[in-house]
Amino acid sequence: MRAYVTGSGQFLPGEPVSNAAMVDYIGRLSPQAERLGRLTLRRNGIRSRHYAMRSDGTTDWTLAKLGAAALDDLFGRSGLDRREVGYLATATTQNDLMVPGLASGLHAASGLPPLEIASLQSVCASAMMALKSAALQVSAGEHAAALAVGAEFSSRYFRPGHYHGTAAMNTDGTLPGDAEFLRWTLSDGAAGVLVEDSPAPHGLSLRIDWISLRSFADRFAPCMTGGGVADGQGGLIPWSHFPTIAEAAQAGAFQLRQDVEALHRMLPVWLGELMRLVDEGRVDPTGVDHFLCHFSARSLRDEMVAQARKAGCLIPEERWFTNLYEKGNVGAASLFLLLDDLLRSGQLTAGQKVLCAVPESGQCVMAYAMMTVVDGEEA
Repeated sequence: MRAYVTGSGQFLPGEPVSNAAMVDYIGRLSPQAERLGRLTLRRNGIRSRHYAMRSDGTTDWTLAKLGAAALDDLFGRSGLDRREVGYLATATTQNDLMVPGLASGLHAASGLPPLEIASLQSVCASAMMALKSAALQVSAGEHAAALAVGAEFSSRYFRPGHYHGTAAMNTDGTLPGDAEFLRWTLSDGAAGVLVEDSPAPHGLSLRIDWISLRSFADRFAPCMTGGGVADGQGGLIPWSHFPTIAEAAQAGAFQLRQDVEALHRMLPVWLGELMRLVDEGRVDPTGVDHFLCHFSARSLRDEMVAQARKAGCLIPEERWFTNLYEKGNVGAASLFLLLDDLLRSGQLTAGQKVLCAVPESGQCVMAYAMMTVVDGEEA
């Protein structure tokens, strides 16, 4: 039995926020910090993004509500009755609550009937984990229709109040590079896909041919982290190991961090996974019509292109499909935003091959998925 992406939807809160206005949403730390932010923006190339946080630091949103709004968009365009869905898999970096999982919260907010759920929590690659989970449920005959949804609300962690009075703040009002980078890179939103056991009766669907995901945590220390503090010996002290919550917060345990140098050391491993798939005959770089690669920064994409060109496995750059520069890096929602935008783009024709790639810096994960465009009326 096959699995097909037959519908998709997204929700990005508020109006697009420009580079000049974004400091009003994440908050001002110091003029020096804003200079570092402008340097980061030149590297990542993002021109606009969306925040679920108001400029005064208040919000009416949660991850569950963002995901529910994305499902409203999906069901509004798919024509499927919500009662026909039997499975929901969710993906996020950090849930609204420690317990229960995002799938429970989204289920409660979405109007879906009683159904099977799974909450996947990692970083960007959790989207591919959720997609594979949904595809396997459908292809195994467990459910005829399943949902995979990714949602992020990163901006709530970037307000000045999360840094003032903590060990992360430098005397000049700046943050360490591993904290400052993410403030100017991550943003908010949700998106998802509908996976069914047959193509949509009208229009184009994406047949999921295969999904490959591998972790390399045996080779790398954590790179993108939240909930711990470096112990000075290459490890992390979890927030729960501090004598009090206040001491954990003061040490910076609840801040998101990204080791940018470690991120670049992962590039050869991510590329190596593509080379493995090429060698196995699962990917023909010249036969890919649309390459949906999630990347966090334009500079990282340029390095990926350079390395792939040297290795002889570069997918032609004109076939790369991205929305990073207009919609920002929305973490676990990014893969589904890419798929939704591609499905709406008018660029697809039956028979085309779509390759998705999601590298994750959390502790080094690389995921690829191959799909084929099918026309329901010809199936």
